[in-house]
Amino acid sequence: MEILPKEKNNAFGKDIYLLGEDAEGQKYWLEAPSWDCGWYWGFGYIETYTNNSDPSRAKDINSHQHADNFMAEYFTEWNGSKPVLKNRTFDEKEGWELSELFREFYFLRDSAQYWKDGNCHVSGDGLIPKDQELADKINKVIIPSLTARILEILTNK
Repeated sequence: MEILPKEKNNAFGKDIYLLGEDAEGQKYWLEAPSWDCGWYWGFGYIETYTNNSDPSRAKDINSHQHADNFMAEYFTEWNGSKPVLKNRTFDEKEGWELSELFREFYFLRDSAQYWKDGNCHVSGDGLIPKDQELADKINKVIIPSLTARILEILTNK
């Protein structure tokens, strides 16, 4: 395993951050967070592009995954799985922190949705009342600080 230089680029008008590359040299990029449709965070999108050497010139996305199982899929062996990234832009300590932060992001994103709506979209009859103030705190304070830390890990030399 080799530690690659940290790299920020742009693809399809969005900032992307290099996570690493697989055994064949395919680069994997994390797309920057975005506040989508005025009510949820789009983040944790890991993509590969048709132009592996310069994604800013890519014509299309080769693959699109989510970082919801980052530890086992991209970072370290877990229960016999082999991680996708053979070489990466982060060391082991940063990899564990990234794994925790991605897990927290998905938990908080779902929690904010729950508190905004007051239910889990099963029956629409949740027992806990809506809490827009808590949803706003999660969406406007906690998640932005969490995603900022992820990007900091992927950009600091």
